[in-house]
Amino acid sequence: MTSDTPPLVRRHRVLVRLGALAQLAAIAPLGIAFVTIIATLFSTGIGTLLVLGFGALLLIASLYIAWAASWIEHERVEGLYGYGLPSLRPRTSGQPGFGGFLRTLWVQFTDAAMWRGIGSAAIATVLGWVVVGAVWSTISSIGLALSPLYDRSAGRLPFTGIAVTDGWVVVGGIGGALLSLGILFGIALLDGIITRAVLVPSKEAMLAEQARTAGMQRAGAVRASEVERTRIERDLHDGVQPRLVSVGMTLGMAQQKIDTDPAAARALIDEAHTSTKAAITELRQLARGIHASVLDDRGLDAALSALAARSHVPVALDVRVDGRCSSTSEAAVYFVIAESLTNAAKHARATDVRVVVRSRDGANGRTLWARVEDNGIGGATVLPGGGLDGIMNRIVAAGGTARLDSPVGGPTALEVSAPCAS
Repeated sequence: MTSDTPPLVRRHRVLVRLGALAQLAAIAPLGIAFVTIIATLFSTGIGTLLVLGFGALLLIASLYIAWAASWIEHERVEGLYGYGLPSLRPRTSGQPGFGGFLRTLWVQFTDAAMWRGIGSAAIATVLGWVVVGAVWSTISSIGLALSPLYDRSAGRLPFTGIAVTDGWVVVGGIGGALLSLGILFGIALLDGIITRAVLVPSKEAMLAEQARTAGMQRAGAVRASEVERTRIERDLHDGVQPRLVSVGMTLGMAQQKIDTDPAAARALIDEAHTSTKAAITELRQLARGIHASVLDDRGLDAALSALAARSHVPVALDVRVDGRCSSTSEAAVYFVIAESLTNAAKHARATDVRVVVRSRDGANGRTLWARVEDNGIGGATVLPGGGLDGIMNRIVAAGGTARLDSPVGGPTALEVSAPCAS
């Protein structure tokens, strides 16, 4: 550090070093506790793996407790040093069913960021115990240096345990204190160096992660568009198309009767007019399902209010959003809620739906979060090409996450989160 470094910066660095030492001292027993719990669950899980699947549950628990330890380490390092580390999130395969769950476990187990956090936490635990020993040595050395004030003429040097007497007591105490403080200073520097080397990914790894994320979003967008195209084709084929065919046939019959039976022809024309208006209404609803213009004009709150007003199931709507998010995220959340309301009415046999939408500030910026919960029969599953599959893919395409909780018997709860920034 040069002499022209601002004093505030120097004081800030001192606080960071002191904070690192305090955190390492706290991590020392916490790390031992995590290691004990994880080792116990893992060993017990291996031993009871064939006992009614109980061992598998313990192994899964050990995996996610290890993830929790890694998450704590990531948050500690980012809060202390501000490297710009992305928040550690549970990995998911994005695939439905039991096979998708097993795939999720494998994806989580092979998550390099989680293992880097575990390695950094293990090193921090060792350093933490060294910090605890060095602090105790500093206190002992200071006590040894001051021992002549209490009529003590002998003592033992810290670390070595060598006995000193007479005038060497003060010298040994001061030397031991300086050595202990030097060790503490070195550990404070070492923690910053090690955490940067272990946790901060290389440029190649960051580019690979960005490419992987972009690939997932692109695949989600493709699947979401395929599901949406299938839905539009089905709605056109099952709804509007038969109605327009009926209008054409009715007008043909009216044309045949217009000379011989004008009254009947007029009735047929009225019927065709009514069917045409119904077809126009269906087309408008279909267009609204493709793109909600009110979402662009008046925002998510107004769009969801209109959606709740048209719902066949009573909806308790609670929207608290500060400002606008990106059009992609707003559209994704809007259609997630729209599809959830449709599912609650058609499949869940729900009589009440609660929708909560919030904008939240996090380490990675502002996010748009929504939760839809109904009191239906539950048992909802994500099937390829189904409505829930479209929901998941649309959220993934927007760079967000989704979580479905739908036990048999209900209730069904769907939580989604999408970044506000485009």
